[in-house]
Amino acid sequence: MAVPEYIRKVERPVNTIVDDNGRDGPNRYAVRVRSSVRYVKGKKNPQPKNGKVIGHIVDGRYVPVQRKSENDRGGVKESTLCCSGSNGHNKTPFALSYGSSAFVKSVSSDLFSDLIDVFGAEIAYNIMAVASVQIIKPGICSSRISMFYHRSFISLYYPGAHISINSLTKMYEELGMDFKGKALFFKKRMEAVAKEHHIAIDGTLIQDNSSVNSLSQYSYKSRVKGCKDISLLYAYDIELHEPICAEAFPGNSIDASSYKAFIHDNNINKGIIVADKGFPPSKIESERAIHPELHFMTPIKRNDSRIKNNNLLSDMKILKGVDGGILYNCKQIKGGSFLYAFKDTRKGAAECRDYLYRASKNNNFEYDKYERKNDLFGLIVFESDIQLDPLVVYQSYADRWLLEMMFRQFKHFECFDTTKVQSDFAFMGKEFVNLISTIITSRLLKAVSKTNLLDKMSFGDLIDDLGTAWRLTDSFNSEKPQSSDDKWVHTLDCVMDELEKLDLSIPDPKPEPKKRGRKPKPKVNKPKRPRGRPKKILSTP
Repeated sequence: MAVPEYIRKVERPVNTIVDDNGRDGPNRYAVRVRSSVRYVKGKKNPQPKNGKVIGHIVDGRYVPVQRKSENDRGGVKESTLCCSGSNGHNKTPFALSYGSSAFVKSVSSDLFSDLIDVFGAEIAYNIMAVASVQIIKPGICSSRISMFYHRSFISLYYPGAHISINSLTKMYEELGMDFKGKALFFKKRMEAVAKEHHIAIDGTLIQDNSSVNSLSQYSYKSRVKGCKDISLLYAYDIELHEPICAEAFPGNSIDASSYKAFIHDNNINKGIIVADKGFPPSKIESERAIHPELHFMTPIKRNDSRIKNNNLLSDMKILKGVDGGILYNCKQIKGGSFLYAFKDTRKGAAECRDYLYRASKNNNFEYDKYERKNDLFGLIVFESDIQLDPLVVYQSYADRWLLEMMFRQFKHFECFDTTKVQSDFAFMGKEFVNLISTIITSRLLKAVSKTNLLDKMSFGDLIDDLGTAWRLTDSFNSEKPQSSDDKWVHTLDCVMDELEKLDLSIPDPKPEPKKRGRKPKPKVNKPKRPRGRPKKILSTP
């Protein structure tokens, strides 16, 4: 197709021709360089040979082809901030959000290593990218994970992650079906647990009304919530302050029936299990027989006959090492087990007051019944298969509130209280990624607790603040950044102070303090005065 004359007359580099590809668009008229000549028999020679496209005629002027940089060919493909110049446009972002991404990366290197060993590098990159974004942006929908990934340093820590909406669905399905891989990962997690560690086990309910998910069933709370649920059991290391593993069960499955399966499936073969009354030790007798390093510590009911038969409430002593008036007693009973009884006087007084208030309100007070209950107010009794220090027993159960705090952050801060997938395998895979996010969040909270940053702000506000600390992408390396370098982008001083307290940036060296007081006077060498009286010089006659 002939090129119009007004297009050919546009000023362009010498030794070039204009080629019309015949398709409407901004790049219709391509400018090609004459690379060489050739000789064709029977034609007027030499014949020019056209080379590569070096530009286009657009809007009546010559526009050169924009060359891609090295970073664009092998790095980030999307971004909201891009660098541009007179030589062209570069798709590689010139700056990315650094603070919150670096904070997540600083506590998750061992998890990343275990994921690579079990699932391979590609899946490990995808899991860590999604888990990190879920921490930085709680409650984010799957369709927007890729966008936040490409605007933060997460895209540099885990480059090339496939986390589009279709890729995520496929990843969740494959993770859900990979029971062997998840079991191996949990086994690696258990290897970090010493046999003296205390493992708290408890469950929570996740709302799910899917009609194609067999795990979605009506739980005991459905009459209040009016929806179906899925039951999640978690194992939490009290010493490490982080979850070890998790498993999903149908919503109508009670804790006692899932207890043995959870212990077996997740290779929990050592440690001291600190469970609630819904997890009776009789359910895991077969597992304890196989694993001698696995022990239990479970509360029993206050009306258990073994309490009265062994006189646990008589001759109690004061428990030292805890605040408040705590009485205790411990005895070994028939069968080899040990019972540990604790009576909290403060809690007992509150329970007694509540009992009398209800009895007065209902007009059904009976002194004989009150006298029988009076000894049980504020009482909690534990059964264990090993002899332990009473102080360790009491503190271990008191620290179970950490698991409740984890469930609270799981549902409210991380927004994992509802599911957004349909099939069984997709749910299992997504909950595995959520577990990684929960482990990292627990570590972040532990790291922040060593500073005073949460005295004036919430954890969510801190993550938002750190997300405002942007850095140039050409500063990306394995070294920790300096607070005084010129690679920061519109980062406030207060945010820089937070980065320094979390050891994410090296602070500027402080100048030496000025010495107070007057400057010393310079020493002047004066002639020494002779000591004693001067001698009299006798004059000669």
